[in-house]
Amino acid sequence: MPEEQQPEDKALEGRKKILVDEYGEVKIYRVIGDPLYWYVVPVPRPTRGERRIINLLKEAASRLIPLTTSQIRDIEARKNVYRQKVLEIIDNVPDLNIPRTKRGFYAEIVVREMAGYGLLDPLVADELLEEIMVIGPNRPVYVYHRKYGMCKTNVVFYNDREIRNIIEKIAREVNRHIDAVHPLLDARLPDGSRVNATIPPASVDGSTITIRKFRKDPFTIVDLIKFGTFDPHLAAFLWMAVDGMGAKPANILVSGGTGSGKTTTLNVLAAFIPAHERIITIEDTAELNLPLEHWVRLETRPPSIEGTGEITMDVLVKNALRMRPDRIIVGEVRHKEAATLFTAMNTGHDGSMGTIHANSADETMVRIMSPPMNVPKVMATALDFVVVQNRIHDRRKGTIRRIVELAEIRDVNHEPKVFTIFSWNAADDKMVQIEDNISYFNKLSEFTGLNVGDLIDEWMERESFIKRLLESGKRDMASVKKAIQEYYMEAEKKWRKK
Repeated sequence: MPEEQQPEDKALEGRKKILVDEYGEVKIYRVIGDPLYWYVVPVPRPTRGERRIINLLKEAASRLIPLTTSQIRDIEARKNVYRQKVLEIIDNVPDLNIPRTKRGFYAEIVVREMAGYGLLDPLVADELLEEIMVIGPNRPVYVYHRKYGMCKTNVVFYNDREIRNIIEKIAREVNRHIDAVHPLLDARLPDGSRVNATIPPASVDGSTITIRKFRKDPFTIVDLIKFGTFDPHLAAFLWMAVDGMGAKPANILVSGGTGSGKTTTLNVLAAFIPAHERIITIEDTAELNLPLEHWVRLETRPPSIEGTGEITMDVLVKNALRMRPDRIIVGEVRHKEAATLFTAMNTGHDGSMGTIHANSADETMVRIMSPPMNVPKVMATALDFVVVQNRIHDRRKGTIRRIVELAEIRDVNHEPKVFTIFSWNAADDKMVQIEDNISYFNKLSEFTGLNVGDLIDEWMERESFIKRLLESGKRDMASVKKAIQEYYMEAEKKWRKK
């Protein structure tokens, strides 16, 4: 094992382990006596002499590489520029005495530290990771793997300065500042990944970094059905609710706890929106990835160090109403923007959607009508459905995400009342329809001229379509979007004939 590489088993030295998976440079181990899998990658650890050379290369590169290079948003393209320049420096400065066999080693470390995220680079590059969690110096970095759940890694920062260097680099990239007076940072990486960082005194045991990875190939309704989050019957119903038969789209909130998959489900539901509609999305950190063309993304901004320049969610929702939206989608409803959003719902902006932190439909309504949201009861009746999603640890299947409740919100004497239509049965891991009388169908009937029987037939037809889509093997967003939009065109022809 070369001395510059930390041996992959150093963190596992003397412990019995079983290799359960391997891809690229990643190895996944099950360690006897440890409840978590271990995620292991090669970790370069330069000697003191090698570190001196690396610092000289970084200093030379920083003088020779144009400042505009750091503004290249494609991280791989940016790294390639840095890599080429570093190799040129190595070749043109013989006094460094770098053997040809070590050129790649030095270039890779310099590129990681200058254009990437240091030791976190291989983790950021892994598409199978959902989350990367640095919890302080001299402690293993944790990751959340799409297949193996929470894992420990062999990546360790041996001092807080290493972590701070990455945090400060991210802060510079997004024109933010972090210090002891402002020890918190929320940011978005160029690839769309969401970053939260803390430094002392906010985090007692040292600096922390949490990166929620942005999935370049977003999940579709096909994926979520295969994962068991939905079933075709519920998916077809929500498709009708989002589409509203082109006449009366439902207002929907997706609720759940942190990491339950709310944003993923919201993204999947938004993919049912017809292509001709104009969508405005508003988020704290842009995470939605919609397969729609007429889509405007708005993002909040925190105040500057001087306390100026803040752009709040409420301001953006109000601004969106002036942009002639067909739909407004709010990434997460938390504060007084809720009242503005519900005002929009009550003034003809049907099909509004968002997420909210709550564990049930009843809790969702309590939160909406309580401080700091303070939506009046009479306005809260504009909401049609609450989709409740939970992350559950199942003894048989491990960590799973499930829609556990679909509730309809009905106006009863000008007050919102919750009626559960679908409920998840944990014993057989299935959604059960527990209410046949769906008031929303009466709204659709009023606006489309179709009777409830016709609407139920359409529901069953869409369920059959989704099953055929599952059988086709197509799951990517482009294919699913195309199939859904083609369904709309065929359905329009059919209803015109009637």
